[in-house]
Amino acid sequence: MRLEAENISFRYNSKSPYVLKDLSLSIENGERVAVVGPSGCGKSTLAKILAGYIKPQTGRVLLDGKPLPEKGYCPVQLIYQHPELAVNPRWKMDKILNEAWQVPKELMDKMGIEEPWLKRWPSELSGGELQRFCIARVLSPETRFLICDEITTMLDVITQAQIWELLIEQAEKNSLGMLVITHNMALADRVCNRVIKLTE
Repeated sequence: MRLEAENISFRYNSKSPYVLKDLSLSIENGERVAVVGPSGCGKSTLAKILAGYIKPQTGRVLLDGKPLPEKGYCPVQLIYQHPELAVNPRWKMDKILNEAWQVPKELMDKMGIEEPWLKRWPSELSGGELQRFCIARVLSPETRFLICDEITTMLDVITQAQIWELLIEQAEKNSLGMLVITHNMALADRVCNRVIKLTE
């Protein structure tokens, strides 16, 4: 399976400059591709376009040659830099997990999710704890590609290393494609098979 962007261009309004212009890229199942660039070069916008959250002015996103599904579960899942944006603050963590899919205990154990956390509110968890939930939520058997938008930038170095190790293990086990968006070239070289550089 392949995820590809063809000649993507995007700007937020008709008077603003293009954030992305005629950008094309592709990712195969099992491949890990980094998109590296400074703040403001369109990395997060690209992440939302690839996951189907916003539509480009020109170009298209294809999954195995077809448009992303507009209904039902999307095989392309986005993991946010700020995990609190991905959860309902009025739900406890067990409901947040079950709303996505029936996450098996084995996966929760691998992700380091502790049983008492399930009965907590999102605001009662640290950023690293909450990000583990957000990753577990998107690892449904239907997921084929992960878009990781600066997912460990806000975390301490030890937690960063743990989360990347767990995520790569799951990606390799399930042959998931990953697009890793970062400004950290060292991380890109360590985690990915291929690097794409964006400029402002």
